[in-house]
Amino acid sequence: MPVTESGGGQVRLRLDIAYDGTEFSGWAAQEGFRTVAGVLEEALSTVFRVPVRVFGAGRTDTGVHAAGQVAHLDVPADAVVHAHPRYARPGEPEFLPLVRRLARFLPEDVRVREIGRAPAGFDARFSALRRHYTYRLSLASYGVEPQFARYVTAWAKPLDVDAMAAASRHLVGLHDFAAFCRHRPGATTIRDLQRLEWMRDGDQVSAFVSADAFCWSMVRSLVGALLAVGEGRREPSWCATLLDASTRSSDFAAAPARGLTLTGVDYPPDDQLAARIGVTRDLRILPKP
Repeated sequence: MPVTESGGGQVRLRLDIAYDGTEFSGWAAQEGFRTVAGVLEEALSTVFRVPVRVFGAGRTDTGVHAAGQVAHLDVPADAVVHAHPRYARPGEPEFLPLVRRLARFLPEDVRVREIGRAPAGFDARFSALRRHYTYRLSLASYGVEPQFARYVTAWAKPLDVDAMAAASRHLVGLHDFAAFCRHRPGATTIRDLQRLEWMRDGDQVSAFVSADAFCWSMVRSLVGALLAVGEGRREPSWCATLLDASTRSSDFAAAPARGLTLTGVDYPPDDQLAARIGVTRDLRILPKP
């Protein structure tokens, strides 16, 4: 299939990305810092021979990993043709040759797993319905198995996972999560937390967290508060009181970044993408009691 233009002579591409966040200062490009978006933009600009910007579905913090990050970029159609002169073999995805070529320009700790033509109205950030994260801890007396040490947080104290699960139920729903978010001027802290569940498998404890969106450090802060419950320092009902706060709480610390991974992003059907952008951009408000 030949490469075709979108509006304004641009082709919008969707990227599916994985990375080890250990050596990155987060997702967003920052001058003087090694970031995921910065590394991707450098490699993509080399391949396409034009400057490009990459827009991600989730702005992961320093040290946070991703197995299911999604991003988009707009590239002039002629630049796509230049970078992608040979089409895929029969039966192969259209942009598989470009995936292979890009891999040569990227460091080992970030991979573009798939490139595809974005459907009309697609925006990696604003079209998203929800993001999914997993936080992993090890309660083993010896810490974390070496091959998982960059992705799992060692926790030396016993945890009451049932108490953590009970506390989590107070937090699910549409709430103001100001107590769990770093303040950003002009940004809302109202979020729809759709899943917050815990599972224990031997010495490994995992939290599964999903929401329509997350504010800065929100997932690690939620986990940090629930760890205080798991250790017995707080009662499960205490988490509900945090939802009344108007500023970041100092009663608990955010959990370490290394245990957190962005595992996936959900999008609506293609014919609902543009409408979803409008919903996402609307200012969130809490319903009146």
